[in-house]
Amino acid sequence: MIFGNAAWGFRETPLKKQLEITHGMNLSVLELGIANAPSDLPLDISDSEIENVKAMFEKHGIKLLCAATGNDFTLGNDNDIPKVKKVIDICRKLGIKYLRIFAGFTPVSEMTGKKWENMVLCLNEIYRYAKDKNVVPVVETHGGVKVFSDGVKHFASVTIDKNALIKLMSDVPDIKFNFDPANFYVAGVNNPEDIYEIIKDKVCYLHFKDFVKLKSGNFVPSYCGKSNMDWDKILKPLKNFDGPALFEYENTADVEIGCRHCFEFIKEKFKEKEK
Repeated sequence: MIFGNAAWGFRETPLKKQLEITHGMNLSVLELGIANAPSDLPLDISDSEIENVKAMFEKHGIKLLCAATGNDFTLGNDNDIPKVKKVIDICRKLGIKYLRIFAGFTPVSEMTGKKWENMVLCLNEIYRYAKDKNVVPVVETHGGVKVFSDGVKHFASVTIDKNALIKLMSDVPDIKFNFDPANFYVAGVNNPEDIYEIIKDKVCYLHFKDFVKLKSGNFVPSYCGKSNMDWDKILKPLKNFDGPALFEYENTADVEIGCRHCFEFIKEKFKEKEK
């Protein structure tokens, strides 16, 4: 595995500080946010600014390997296609290989007929466009989210539901996935490792994080090991995974502490497996 930090927890952290934290953790990859959050690179970034970003990564010894943006192709329109194509162009200029995107956040029960067809058309269009740019779009396994005063609830989307994932792989032949076990768990899938076995040939990289369930039934983000997820079962089939594995602690206020906890937890788990 190539360990690194994911973008989302750093959405309020300036890029220079993100790089300093990642370097200080002796990690080699930082997932770069583009046009999705306050600290992200903008869509209208200039070529000179792109060169400055390259220099910043090089100075800190961090690879420009992964990026992330925001989109939703499940809304019944293709409004996000121009944006995602522009982000792909930026990735090409930066030399980034993997761009994390989304299928969308509509409940899977509503993804039938024209809505499903439109999502498939959008995804296939993005994969066609990216192929010529040497960029690989990677769809995150992510449910829909309802926000409450004390936390969130996740529900099944097309990238959480097993049958929808199987159909996606058939309808979008080039699709690749970012496997995030905690996103399955928080949406009610108690054994995310079973889903991994179904999609493993399509998985390009991983996200590691966790959630804690409150008395209200809602969840709040936490670091790896804080839920009842069976991490031993989750990590067993990932032992020989050789792609990026990024820590996505989601709370912005203590993101460095959270990412470090995730890193130490995962390292310790793999050490235990070597004994």
